[in-house]
Amino acid sequence: MLDKIQDISSLKAKLKEWKDEGKKVVFTNGVFDLLHIGHITYMAKAAELGDKLIIGLNSDASVKRIKGEGRPVNDQNSRAVLLAALFFVDAVVVFEEDTPHLLITALLPDILVKGADYAIENIVGGKEVIANGGEVKTIDFVDGYSSTSIIQKIRDR
Repeated sequence: MLDKIQDISSLKAKLKEWKDEGKKVVFTNGVFDLLHIGHITYMAKAAELGDKLIIGLNSDASVKRIKGEGRPVNDQNSRAVLLAALFFVDAVVVFEEDTPHLLITALLPDILVKGADYAIENIVGGKEVIANGGEVKTIDFVDGYSSTSIIQKIRDR
């Protein structure tokens, strides 16, 4: 399981291997702080779009910049291990930037996936993936689930 957690250079080699085998590679990204049914459903649907699923995971520092001082609740190593434990996840890579743009342009997956709250034309890395012959797709969220709302519910108790 821990061998699924990759750095960018080893992941690029793995990606080449998968593509040489004719595998369709799907990429999505996120914070995945408190793993919940919304995350699981979203990632499972993303995995169904291809043969291999790569998860780009925001580093602790990038989560703090995006979500604020109290986040993440779980550190990046814990979050990466939880994601790697999922049978439909083939690789997890942590990125330090606020967006996965550099990671996406380095990997150029066959399919880039984000939540349906994003317009396809606004998805980071989408233009590069499309220019490389890939696709950009969105997936609906499961209503009522978010790490932020779970954290708020815990704090309110």
